[in-house]
Amino acid sequence: MHRGPVVILCGGRGTRLQEKTADIPKPLVEIGGRPIVWHVIQLYAVQGFTDFLLLTGYKGEQIAAFAQETSWPAGVTVTTVDTGLDTPTGGRIHAVADRLRAGRFWATYADGVADVDLAGLTSAHEGHGTLATMTVVRPELQFGVTEIADDGTVTGFHEKPRSEHWINGGFFVFEPGALDYLSASSVLEREPLEGLAGDGQLRAFRHTGFWDCMDTYKDAVTLNDLWAAGAPPWKLWDA
Repeated sequence: MHRGPVVILCGGRGTRLQEKTADIPKPLVEIGGRPIVWHVIQLYAVQGFTDFLLLTGYKGEQIAAFAQETSWPAGVTVTTVDTGLDTPTGGRIHAVADRLRAGRFWATYADGVADVDLAGLTSAHEGHGTLATMTVVRPELQFGVTEIADDGTVTGFHEKPRSEHWINGGFFVFEPGALDYLSASSVLEREPLEGLAGDGQLRAFRHTGFWDCMDTYKDAVTLNDLWAAGAPPWKLWDA
């Protein structure tokens, strides 16, 4: 069992999801009648994690109320910390650094779901001994792709293929030493990760299964449709 802590970044405004986030914060936008951050917590909890730290900002009081009012699985503790309205992602983790220096911690976003193997991620991280490991994914492209020969002849089509490139899929593992790369003003995805990479302290864990991020209203519709179909691929829990 990996007790954590698992840090979940819950402070963003969700500006590209304005149809949903005028009245509630993005982590509380519902998929299948439950806030998406509930799904994120569940996919960790079913894999043995019990200690969760939600770093809030925009409408954080609503997330705090949700955490207090929800009946979590036995042994699971969910705590919220207000890390400021406009604090960037790295700055939010920096704000709770004192809580994380005791040992290894995990981190993710509140809007991404996947059938990621967290034990496999952790094992890979332990195997290469760096300060950080980042799960990477190859997302489906938004549009179909047209294959064209050198002479301009259209030779075929591929409907929404996977990208050839790997991107940050969230689901991080960090050693306490990674905290030294953070500051109050840092954006996690920029200087901290770039610095870790430059020092040879960041490795990638390739996830080839399901992954999706609720970035837009269309994404929310897609995830709700998958849930309604009865077998959402990120649902690794029974109840």
